[in-house]
Amino acid sequence: MEDTYRTIVAPVEGLYKEKGSKFIAKAYPVRSEEEVKEILTGLRKEYFDARHHCYAYLLGAARAIYRANDDGEPNHSAGDPILGQIKSMGLSNVLVVVIRYFGGVKLGVGGLIHAYKTATADALEQAQIIERHETTLLTVQFAYEQMNDIMKVVKDLDLPVRQQDFGLDCRLTVEVRTSLAPQAAAQFEKNGTILEP
Repeated sequence: MEDTYRTIVAPVEGLYKEKGSKFIAKAYPVRSEEEVKEILTGLRKEYFDARHHCYAYLLGAARAIYRANDDGEPNHSAGDPILGQIKSMGLSNVLVVVIRYFGGVKLGVGGLIHAYKTATADALEQAQIIERHETTLLTVQFAYEQMNDIMKVVKDLDLPVRQQDFGLDCRLTVEVRTSLAPQAAAQFEKNGTILEP
């Protein structure tokens, strides 16, 4: 199973100006649609006076989850050109929002496509690109006596611990590369129980 994808390291910004209109492109590394919604809400508040907040995102190593939104611009004149730039750079887990301030002169559909595409490209060209692996969270429940065995698996597989609770029953949530999850789960199950998310 292919679980590797290319994404951007940190948020970046691009800009395109045409006939008084300003297109501010903001690109973000994202992991979920919830994260996309939070960023969009924040940008709509911050740039409340902008005419349009057009966006596109692509998620997952398989690049199967995506959306393009024209936010009131003519159909396919904004979201699709943004998504096209993300795809053409081979990126995933990326959100690009292009905020448009209208300058009083209509650009036409061709002009809009060019503007949204160019603003997006300007942002993505400034981004540092990194290869990442899709990850899964595994939660294992175990008896206190099994702690050393469980922690040995964590150490041997170099798994980041995301949550831990050492009460009556011990629980540990680790982040594991998706393709290695079955192997990690099998090792944990020797000494504990994998809990369903």
